[in-house]
Amino acid sequence: MALSEFAARKAKSREKPYKLSDGGGLFLHVQPGGSKLWRLKYRYQGKEKLLSYGPYPQITIAEARIKREASKKLLGEGGDPSVQKKMDSIAIRAESRNTFGLIAEEYLENLAANDAAPSTLAKNKWLLQDVASPLTSRPIKDISSAEILDLLKRVEKSGRRETTRRLRGTISGVFRLAIVTLRADNDPTSALRGALLPPKPKGRAAIIDEADFGALLCSIDDYDGWPTISAALSFLILTCVRPGEVRGATRSEFDLAKAIWHIPAERMKMRRPHDVPLSRQALTILEDIWMLSDNAELVFPSIRAKKRPLSENAFNSAMRRMGYAKEEVTSHGFRVTASTILNSRGFDPDVIEAVLAHQDKNAIRRAYNRSSYWDQRVVLMQQWADLLDKFRQLKR
Repeated sequence: MALSEFAARKAKSREKPYKLSDGGGLFLHVQPGGSKLWRLKYRYQGKEKLLSYGPYPQITIAEARIKREASKKLLGEGGDPSVQKKMDSIAIRAESRNTFGLIAEEYLENLAANDAAPSTLAKNKWLLQDVASPLTSRPIKDISSAEILDLLKRVEKSGRRETTRRLRGTISGVFRLAIVTLRADNDPTSALRGALLPPKPKGRAAIIDEADFGALLCSIDDYDGWPTISAALSFLILTCVRPGEVRGATRSEFDLAKAIWHIPAERMKMRRPHDVPLSRQALTILEDIWMLSDNAELVFPSIRAKKRPLSENAFNSAMRRMGYAKEEVTSHGFRVTASTILNSRGFDPDVIEAVLAHQDKNAIRRAYNRSSYWDQRVVLMQQWADLLDKFRQLKR
């Protein structure tokens, strides 16, 4: 006879455990302490076995009967319900370990193994471990598009649209890793295309008037601070590279006899080696500064320690001391200045792009540029250095 809800609810504890049968091997086991547990008695390969379904009333009679029928179906297919329960439990525990945070750690490890730049690693670590921290402990399969959108919109409302865009792409990278390692079925960020506000274009503050730029060059020449900083600023302008590439420059990268600076791929933004022709003016700066960095590998070491490069803010701080506001000029803006002036004067745009180490989207043109423009770049870099001397005269 099937067990009624009334009988199950009113069953009292006794000195010894006892059973209330529901039929088909299912019974409610009433303990002396008053707890009531659902159990199923069945036979598998000639042996009697017991399977627990959980406590009553958390597991209702209807739910217990559904579990019983599922167990009978599995027995009919040759399976063992107890073994299946253990396998399901293992799967659940494994699923709980496949959290977004753990897979994000693997994603960061892969970036490091693929020789990503330290700045790239730091930025991705910040995005995943700080900005995306609400996702850290979540099982990755449980994370929905709506949950990610809510996180992105909160960042977006703070005004950081570019950070929001990068965060979406980085989260997508974690999900792609989870998919190829069979820990996720899809990338929920793919549904968010068009759901975010586009970043607001923000150009680098730069001086593009030749006379005004000449005034800045004179200010750098007359700078009374640490001589390494003024030398590094002048060298940065002469070579048209990025500030970090000058700050990290080492003696071993320079072939002074051939007037070439070999920047290795790991120090370049695009992860490709870049050779810089050195003008006479750039060589003069190196000759003057070489002695100041004696017994140090860095060409432009920190004020505090020769083994440490200049800080990221050293160039901009120096220009603030010279009286230039951040809205007027930044060290990153020197490349904008060079590109604008050289293009306006009619120099070959392809050669200018090669000087700036910009990556052409066309693979054939990219290979051609790298192999064919060296002689033109040598000439252009000397012409640029000579122009800078003329700009100084406009001021003086």
